[in-house]
Amino acid sequence: MRIFISFIFIITPFYLCAQNQSIDPMWLNTPVAGSGDFIVSTEEVLGSDIPAEMHMVEMLDGVYAPISVRYPEGDGPFPTIVFAHMNGGFGLRWLREWNDYGSGTLERFLDEGYAVVWMRYRAEVDTMFDTPFTERAWQGRQRFSRGPLEYQDAISIVEYVKSLDAIDGDRVGWFSVSHGSEMLFKIASEYHGLKAGIATEPAAGDYIARLPNTPDYVEGPDEETMAYENTAEMQADAVADLRQRVHTALAMYRVGQVTTPIFVVGRDRDHNQSTFRLSYEFLSEAGKDAEWKSYDHDYHGFAFIQRDESGDYVADPIQEQFMTDAIDYFERKLK
Repeated sequence: MRIFISFIFIITPFYLCAQNQSIDPMWLNTPVAGSGDFIVSTEEVLGSDIPAEMHMVEMLDGVYAPISVRYPEGDGPFPTIVFAHMNGGFGLRWLREWNDYGSGTLERFLDEGYAVVWMRYRAEVDTMFDTPFTERAWQGRQRFSRGPLEYQDAISIVEYVKSLDAIDGDRVGWFSVSHGSEMLFKIASEYHGLKAGIATEPAAGDYIARLPNTPDYVEGPDEETMAYENTAEMQADAVADLRQRVHTALAMYRVGQVTTPIFVVGRDRDHNQSTFRLSYEFLSEAGKDAEWKSYDHDYHGFAFIQRDESGDYVADPIQEQFMTDAIDYFERKLK
């Protein structure tokens, strides 16, 4: 009797034999790692020969935020300034509009040999700065204790900018106004990758731990300009009053973590001048590298020069003085 033995060969697909290269290995097997690179597009900027590179930057939670990068003439790597204008949101349309009509300040820095970056980040939310943020693995992916905040988006953007070949990662600065300046304080308290920053009109009431149920500014400003008449004595009285309405120990703990040099810029008749000044005083009292100057300009956000009715970038005398001071500051700190 003959016995026939059959052999059954199971052929395993080659991609199951290779080591899994997926970023999502719990749910997908890939023999080759995919690319996370985003295709960079280049766009013209109104009235300029220097185009804008439009990048999409991945945030902590996997969503993307757009930034615009422009380089000066010459060979890099370049010292670089990242610009933050108030609150976030509005995405690519915001970048394009501000590239074309609100970039007078950025043009000045391009002329001085800096690369410049406009950025967008998520909108501000009513979440306290020190609400704990933790990450843990969840079904092979991420799970957070809360959603990321806009200043954390900004840190991700700065890290991305520092990785670009034409950028000198050791010479990246920050330039901001209002809530963008409060973000600088928050960033500097837990991230030390910025060489220096200019915080104009920092609306830092949350950062300096203003106590609950207290107003964030003195009532009575003009709604359009956010300015009102005051004197040096009135400003000093307002700062003294604000000191009684903040959690000083908590504010000083936060300031104690700062290592980034910061130039704090006030505006004499701003409704929130006491917050600007106290933010600086806390830095100074903690022995930080901090400078202060205030300007008597009519408009909140004067640091960003916009096109006039004729379509030109024309700075008024106060803006010219501020630009001289800002360029001098970054020359000292970045160059």
